[in-house]
Amino acid sequence: MTPLRTVAFHTLGCKLNFSETSTISRLFAAEGFRKVGFDETADVYVINTCSVTENAERECRQIIRRIKRQAPEAKVAVVGCYAQLQPEAIAAIPGVSLVLGTAEKFGIIERLENLSPQNSAPEIFTTEIDKADFYADACSFGDRTRTFLKVQDGCDYGCSFCTIPLARGKSRSAAIAEIVAQAKRIADAGVKEVVLTGVNIGDFGKNSLTSSRTISSAGKNENFLALIKALDEVDGIERFRISSIEPNLLSDEIIQFVASSKRFAPHFHIPLQSGSNKILKLMRRRYLRELYAGRVKQIKRAMPHCCIGADVIAGFPAETHEDFLETYQFLNELDISYLHVFTYSERPNTVAVEMKEVVPIADRKRRSSMLRSLSVKKRRFFYEQHTGEVRPVLFETENDNGYLCGFTDNYIKVKFPFDKNLVNQVVKMKLCSVSRQGEMLVEFNQPPATNPQRQTLAA
Repeated sequence: MTPLRTVAFHTLGCKLNFSETSTISRLFAAEGFRKVGFDETADVYVINTCSVTENAERECRQIIRRIKRQAPEAKVAVVGCYAQLQPEAIAAIPGVSLVLGTAEKFGIIERLENLSPQNSAPEIFTTEIDKADFYADACSFGDRTRTFLKVQDGCDYGCSFCTIPLARGKSRSAAIAEIVAQAKRIADAGVKEVVLTGVNIGDFGKNSLTSSRTISSAGKNENFLALIKALDEVDGIERFRISSIEPNLLSDEIIQFVASSKRFAPHFHIPLQSGSNKILKLMRRRYLRELYAGRVKQIKRAMPHCCIGADVIAGFPAETHEDFLETYQFLNELDISYLHVFTYSERPNTVAVEMKEVVPIADRKRRSSMLRSLSVKKRRFFYEQHTGEVRPVLFETENDNGYLCGFTDNYIKVKFPFDKNLVNQVVKMKLCSVSRQGEMLVEFNQPPATNPQRQTLAA
């Protein structure tokens, strides 16, 4: 191995990317590398990229330029979705040493070993995306008290705005037995919460693969409902949380199981993208707004306390002012808890980029701002609904300027004065009130011998 001994990582994009970065970091640790902070000087920098928005690509370029100033002799490896789609553009950025696409990123150690010492030109390793026909396990093991566990990869959907199928390939997943085994190892390490991640996890079971890249007979006829039923029996994990699931794949059976399960948190994140059926059709989504509204009603009937988040895109081509108001009103009336708002940005090689009725950038930003304001109101209303309740809080982080952060089971974020004995513990807390700034005041449900503490939740 080369004498490189320190490595730093930066992840752009989704929880799936975080799980894969963590797995790559363990590959480096096995080779004797010491992980350092990304703002520190390192011998190797690894950037795991996202291609969902133009902002993610812009940030990638800015980070590379910053590294070049900070550590001009370092080797910079750019991996992941953006690297798969635009390898030559990345390689043209001064300072880049190595570009690895979807099928190559887990072979990063070998590629670094074989880099030319002179590093006169960046080396690119990508293959056609249909060659990414294997499943690579990944989880953010050891990084935090809440672990992201990859259960699925790729997508067979053809949404007109999305590059993910081009960057990650077809839908595929591991067999249930392998994922359960991973969850048991995570439980043995003392992790209390596992977040299930993937590109389209509701599609779990299609093309189930083993780690040897072969079709698994154990995976035949497996589906997402069967997976969560199996995971619910894993002792040692206090909570499983579903990261995101398409509304057309969120069945009544899944909702009812979560409502009655031992370990699955009352929290769903369900992409919507638009509240206008006209726009949903142009987006090539596989549902209409009526189905989405029905899913929300079904969840709230089964779990009135459940947190529901939604993705929404502002300024999609042909979205008129009236279409946007239709989306805004739909979301305003919907019993959901928060929004993830994306300003539409043109993605190369998608159907949407060819659409002629382009929404001006200023209008896209204005609509995004209105939706983000709505999200703030939605979240505050959701918090206020639960004032006075006692809910379990998992304190997740180390000392953050004298405070611990954590989440209730239904995804209300809390902040409490630091106590090392609370780290990675599930504690029942009383939700007292929401401040004018939208912060939740909390206190111990069963106070210790000293006076009960009260503090605000993170903004």
